[in-house]
Amino acid sequence: MKTLLRLTLGLCGLSLLAGCGEKIDHSKIRQSGFVYCGQGSPSTFNPQLVDSGITSEALSPQIYDTLLKLDPETHLPIANLATEWTVNSSGTEYVFKLRPGVQFQTTQWFTPTRTLNAEDVVFSFRRIIDTTNPYHYVSHGTYPWFVGIDFSNLLIDVIALDDHTVKFTLSRADNSFLSNISTTHAVILSAEYAQQLALRDEKSLIDSHPVGTGPFYLDEYQIHDLVRLRRHNGYWNGPAKMEQVVFDISQRGTGTLAKLLRNECDVLSSPISSQIPIIEKQSNIVLNSKPAMNVAFIAVNTSHPALNDVRVRKALNFAINRQNILDSVYYGTGSMAYNILPPTSWAYQKDNVQVRYDRNYAIALLRDAGFESGLELTMSVPLEPRAYNPSPRKTAELIQSNLADIGVTLHLIPEDRLDRTELSERSYVDLFLTGWTGVTGDPDNFLRPLLSCDANRAGLNVAMWCNSDFDFLLDLALEVERPRYRLNLYKQAQNILNQEFPVIPLAHGMQFKAYNKTLTGFRLSPFNVEPFNHVERVTE
Repeated sequence: MKTLLRLTLGLCGLSLLAGCGEKIDHSKIRQSGFVYCGQGSPSTFNPQLVDSGITSEALSPQIYDTLLKLDPETHLPIANLATEWTVNSSGTEYVFKLRPGVQFQTTQWFTPTRTLNAEDVVFSFRRIIDTTNPYHYVSHGTYPWFVGIDFSNLLIDVIALDDHTVKFTLSRADNSFLSNISTTHAVILSAEYAQQLALRDEKSLIDSHPVGTGPFYLDEYQIHDLVRLRRHNGYWNGPAKMEQVVFDISQRGTGTLAKLLRNECDVLSSPISSQIPIIEKQSNIVLNSKPAMNVAFIAVNTSHPALNDVRVRKALNFAINRQNILDSVYYGTGSMAYNILPPTSWAYQKDNVQVRYDRNYAIALLRDAGFESGLELTMSVPLEPRAYNPSPRKTAELIQSNLADIGVTLHLIPEDRLDRTELSERSYVDLFLTGWTGVTGDPDNFLRPLLSCDANRAGLNVAMWCNSDFDFLLDLALEVERPRYRLNLYKQAQNILNQEFPVIPLAHGMQFKAYNKTLTGFRLSPFNVEPFNHVERVTE
């Protein structure tokens, strides 16, 4: 047993290894791995329980696998743990064949006695949809990403036909189903591990002490300091080229860019736009970029009296100078958002009529709504930079200035980050500066989790908006077979948004990754961090 751990007992421990402030020995790590910077701290190690953040975006692809994965170029589902699948004529039954011989990780808290089988797949999905499952309510029992897409009402059942064959039964045809089970949220857990924990009455450890089939396993977690992953030598797709990966999640001391420049970090995830010119000048650093599936927007709390008036929401939209935000915050790396869907979406529709800067029209709309003497509003502003908004505070100040120019006083409320599961506690806030990063290429993945009536009832719709016509279009788009019909339905849905403005689109950001030139093998995806099993250090 290692003396530190590392995730079980000891003077540093809570349920995880608490922060004892051990300094990262970068030179030692470089001999067998690399240090990755630019992510916040995890609240859990199970991506089923979150809808964004380091767990789903960066850790999940390293620790876990999914039945399918998304091709980073075509955005279409391709084989992963499942090697093939069939679907019935009505689109309501999917049968998957599992890859044989897939090994679960051996950790300090679990040693598997068998390889992955259909029982693991059944357990992983029934935990989410079945309220009688012993694990459903463990770790607070919230599955925000799945709730946002109404997954529990879509998936009726999942059963094992034999050790390596699984059948999913849906309540209705759903064109996004394969994409949704390809995301980093839809991970496969170990049913054998779950059974052992249940016998010991330690079920919560399944989320804090993870076991997956991915290329790396969790070895050490120091709260607010680091997450250390070690190579899973039995990984089905071949052992990773590097022995360890350390995520530097500390916020003290110098910033992440300084750490990269001083070789305290090998990789900087999502550097902010103002850092790009500095990085580009470094001869020892490689900077890669790729269009990302994201959008920054303002969610309007439509439950508030003044903001329930569409004229007021439109006035706020027309008052914002997006080009100024792009120039001052994105430094030429972003693009203007004319709707919620990003330009890389196949259903993207550019609306430069409803989304434009028109101060005089904004003033006229406010006057028409009865607010010619002014209006006072509040806006929640997360402080954490994201790819879709490299500097939220600066963006908020520019918006504040724009709104002051039409007689609206905007009070900013700084937040560490916006957690959609805590919206009920933030109902007094008028506006939310936020954004979304898609985890699939399907338009439904942007529209439904953010703005559907189901998301509103679940407390995950930041605008607290519900429109039955909008929902009808989304539901129909999941059932129709012809792509051009789906495209037309999504365009109609976008038209509703740009008539009602429950959200005010701002900009789309690029995805950047900066890393030391001695590393090679990184792969960029528009959705999340790719597995690091191909990364290696080529020279020193």
